[in-house]
Amino acid sequence: MLFRQLYDQETSTYTYLIADPDTKEAILIDPVLEQVERDRKLLQELGLTLRYCLETHIHADHITGTDKLRQMTGCLGIVPEHAQASCADRHIKDGETLQLGAITIQAIATPGHTDSHMAYLVNSDRVLTGDALFIRGCGRTDFQSGDAGTLYDSVTQRLFALPDDTLVYPAHDYRGHTVSTIGEEKQWNPRFVGRTREGFIEFMGNLNLPDPKKMMEAVPANEMCGRLASLAT
Repeated sequence: MLFRQLYDQETSTYTYLIADPDTKEAILIDPVLEQVERDRKLLQELGLTLRYCLETHIHADHITGTDKLRQMTGCLGIVPEHAQASCADRHIKDGETLQLGAITIQAIATPGHTDSHMAYLVNSDRVLTGDALFIRGCGRTDFQSGDAGTLYDSVTQRLFALPDDTLVYPAHDYRGHTVSTIGEEKQWNPRFVGRTREGFIEFMGNLNLPDPKKMMEAVPANEMCGRLASLAT
């Protein structure tokens, strides 16, 4: 399996490129509009055919590169079930899988950060956790129909149920971390360790974080898969 972790410095976003080295089929998870040319060039250099752009959720901090990549490559845009994105070629449900040659990507419903969020288990040894679980943290729950109790359940019941040696790759990191494991997060993540569901809800309700800088443009654009022309109304 070819696995690359790519970074957008402005929004601290990780995009993941996964490909089967035999079939040369590839998928990009959480592509960023401003990094489309970087991603296209890498695909070309590695001789890969982009089959899918896959979103963990409707992002509020960056505009997705899905629509532009779809125009460039003919790939399909896939979003979680119930995500408000009628432009998507497919909505993926909890438990459904995508197959790229010998690579299996399974969707795990992990709502809470938003009301339609998926993590993706790749070949049973690594999980792309989106904004549900960060390295020593988690995504906020105070907009886009987020719910702290739901997020607590998603992380503790779905993600923490995976084997301890499962690698954790989040959608963002703001402190220089690149990868963790489920076992590490169960032991060291301060948002969850020693905190009851009620305590987690109280903690998340008192964060008082500023809105993401790009929120007003990113959310409506991402509901159209990053199609900026749709905003000109």
